Amino acid sequence: MRLVDLTVSIPSKNSKAPLDEAKSPERWRTLEFRVYMVVACVVLPIMAWIPISLSSSTHPNYPFYKSRLSPGWIPFRQVDNSDAQYRSFRNNIPVLTVLACVYLFVKFIWVGMAAAPPQNNLYLIPFNLVFSVLMLLGLHGTSCIKIFIILTVNYAIAKICKGSKIGPLLTWIFNGAVLFANDRYNGYPFGDISPALQFLDAYPGFYPRWYISFNITMLRLVSFNMDYYWACNSRIPLETNPRNMSERDRQKFAHPKPMHSYPNYLSYVLYPPLYIAGPIMTFNDFLWQHRRPLLVTGRTALLYFIRFIATLLTMELILHFMYVVAIKDRKAWVGATPAEISMIGFWNLIIVWLKLLIPWRFFRLWALMDGIDPPENMVRCMANNYSTSGFWRSWHRSYNLWIIRYIYIPLGGAKNVILNTILVFSFVALWHDLTFRLLAWGWLISLFVLPELLASFLLPASKFGSKGWYRHVCAIGAIVNILMMMAGNLVGFVIGTDGVRFFMDELLGTSAGLRFLLGAFVCLFVGAQLMFEYREEEKRHGIYRRC
Repeated sequence: MRLVDLTVSIPSKNSKAPLDEAKSPERWRTLEFRVYMVVACVVLPIMAWIPISLSSSTHPNYPFYKSRLSPGWIPFRQVDNSDAQYRSFRNNIPVLTVLACVYLFVKFIWVGMAAAPPQNNLYLIPFNLVFSVLMLLGLHGTSCIKIFIILTVNYAIAKICKGSKIGPLLTWIFNGAVLFANDRYNGYPFGDISPALQFLDAYPGFYPRWYISFNITMLRLVSFNMDYYWACNSRIPLETNPRNMSERDRQKFAHPKPMHSYPNYLSYVLYPPLYIAGPIMTFNDFLWQHRRPLLVTGRTALLYFIRFIATLLTMELILHFMYVVAIKDRKAWVGATPAEISMIGFWNLIIVWLKLLIPWRFFRLWALMDGIDPPENMVRCMANNYSTSGFWRSWHRSYNLWIIRYIYIPLGGAKNVILNTILVFSFVALWHDLTFRLLAWGWLISLFVLPELLASFLLPASKFGSKGWYRHVCAIGAIVNILMMMAGNLVGFVIGTDGVRFFMDELLGTSAGLRFLLGAFVCLFVGAQLMFEYREEEKRHGIYRRC
């Protein structure tokens, strides 16, 4: 079993098997894996019951976080709607659904008014552009003036510099400065710019804090400029592009320079289904899907809709029966056992995964119904990861692909793995939030990649993969990876450094904590073996993923 592979691979049932990844015999029916399944059937219900019991109204700590709860739609249950990020999406699902339906209905009318069936979808660019401007006015009010100024300056940098090497440099400097200024000046209220303009602040729109979601827009600005720079320096004739283009082909092959027009640029940057939260598409991919439309069937959209509803209902059940976010926010874990403390952290991470997965699936569903197929952001459950590098390829996958294309490879890729990894995760941390906590998270993740790289160098699968003991050594390495990833993400996205320090004191500073930690190692060992075999089962069905 390979410990690490930093190459990026697009998941596909039709992918050919890598030469060093031959299919292994099935192990599900062996005595070893029957024991693993019994352990899983015992431990998993306990992991769910612990946070449910902590969320009981009869629990001694309940009064400390009761104020964070809200009336729920499930009878006799409150709901933990205290996470501000997810609450903003959850409360606005009806409005977003209406917006998506209006977009698709108006587009249906626009298509019906077309004089003749066109060979491509470029005729939809004006429709997308008009709808985007109207949506921006509704969302951000007069602040859309600031957005269009930023977008125009970025476009001017690309067009003025063309194929010059100064173009990428100015692009990164400009967009980095915009992110910093957005955070420093809170979106530049017109009254702060000039008292004469203060009247414009009276029209803030439905979502006045446009600068919060601008981080996603910034990625598209960089994508357009870099793709245009490479198009200006491309030596590949357009006619050599394959007719049946894969996702990777759509990112790789450039468009003729005239296709990098201002209307196409704005339509890409402000594309309504993906504007608010992504997933992230490159400019090349977006425009190829207009020039050579994909066949997104109604069955595909329906099945994806069912998946979205399933994840949404899963989140609702968790928030109605496990109040771990409120417990975490109020630090209402006094007197908790090491097992209870660990489950508070674990289920908070599950909620972090779900609160990102659900909006991304909503907006991707909207795009699929529009005939556009953006990358799937989450290709594995958070709890189905044992590799640090594999985890980051499957978590926010479209962002990972963006990072690989526009930062990691231009910096030299695998030629300077350690340095480039530190630079990449530092950028990722600061892109999320200009705080020391996130920067500490980025550096922690960079350090956590190093043991995996070292293990893959000392124990390569090509040399030891056929040994009987190799799978068990990999499982031990997976335990270390899982614990490090959980600690790093708890620091960055859940409880910060102080909270993790408290958790570690309880786990390592008491005999009960050490006993629990030993039991956790056994459970994680079992989980790693099940994850290994699950991936082998995928290969038996022709599915090859590098995560």
